[in-house]
Amino acid sequence: MWLVVLLGFCGANFPFASTRVLGFFVPPRPKTLGLRMVEMLVFYLFVGGVGLLLENQVGQIAPQGWEFYAITGTLFLTFAFPGFVYRYLFKHRDW
Repeated sequence: MWLVVLLGFCGANFPFASTRVLGFFVPPRPKTLGLRMVEMLVFYLFVGGVGLLLENQVGQIAPQGWEFYAITGTLFLTFAFPGFVYRYLFKHRDW
């Protein structure tokens, strides 16, 4: 369980920590907030897939309704808050 939580925290903050798209591609222009949100959606789906795979290894997969996705999506956005603050709200000094 903690592996999925840690992976979710890292996946939520990665778009704000990296200047590359999905960690691989160098964009022709600086990344916008919209592109970072699309990246977060991709990482949310990836972390959800890893969680589903681990749950399948343990036993039967529990049924999940819209409430599950609403809560996990909100948790993923909450996890992304430190990266957002670092990227957009801190004043970066040139030393």
